[in-house]
Amino acid sequence: MTISGKAVIAGVMGWPVGHSRSPRLHNFWLARAGIDGAYIPFSVPPDRVERALRALPALGFAGTNVTIPHKEAVFAAVDETDAIARRIGAVNTVFVRDGGMLAGTNTDAFGFGEALRGRLGGWSGAGIAAVVLGAGGAARAIVAALQDEGAREIRLVNRTVSRAEALGERFGPSVVAVGWEEREEALDGAKLLVNTTALGMEGGERLDIRLDALPDDAAVNDIVYTPLETGLLASARARGLRAVDGLEMLLHQARPGFAGWYGSEPTVDDALRAHVAADLMG
Repeated sequence: MTISGKAVIAGVMGWPVGHSRSPRLHNFWLARAGIDGAYIPFSVPPDRVERALRALPALGFAGTNVTIPHKEAVFAAVDETDAIARRIGAVNTVFVRDGGMLAGTNTDAFGFGEALRGRLGGWSGAGIAAVVLGAGGAARAIVAALQDEGAREIRLVNRTVSRAEALGERFGPSVVAVGWEEREEALDGAKLLVNTTALGMEGGERLDIRLDALPDDAAVNDIVYTPLETGLLASARARGLRAVDGLEMLLHQARPGFAGWYGSEPTVDDALRAHVAADLMG
């Protein structure tokens, strides 16, 4: 990797930001392509988000990724958002345009779809029923992606059912709110189960759900990537179901930002996955 006075600089903004694996994967791509550039973490407290964003053009930055807890605040602060960011109500990628204008998008829906296509070979959501656990920001992105894929029904399961109902109102009649106590019944006939909650994350509360009602040809995706093999994914594999871990979405959602900032289309492959996974495993 080359860094000169002409280097293209981008990064990731969060609070805290030390957990982010984005610097590891973007700098891998930069080194692979021999690009004069760098990707760095910005630790930005919530009360300084807009000031930090407005500093990007003045410092000559190409843009930034955005991670928790800033995605909604950045959505409100940028000059322009695209259709997918407006549907999701959050921004995770910012581009600095001519004149210092800040343009925001959200690549999580893209990353989700590409992750499934990459690991499940020709996957399509057209006409399927899907179950999504959770009703937070990640769930909004995945609901948008499933709607764009043509899913006929999205069963949104959440502990606070009113939050799932609010997303149903936001996204329309294809989204059906389901109470947490009915999570296993909701799996009946679903061709895809996606966990967007923190349940099953390393050091946290386990995700308690039996997969008996899923069809034999269903797929299971857990966006948690610490650990890579969550209890949910282990249960899916034990049943002979196809399983996709959370690292795939992380890698693919990074592609549009890298291409926009550095002018080079990156590739998600086994070498990148191994490089980032090695960091996850300590």
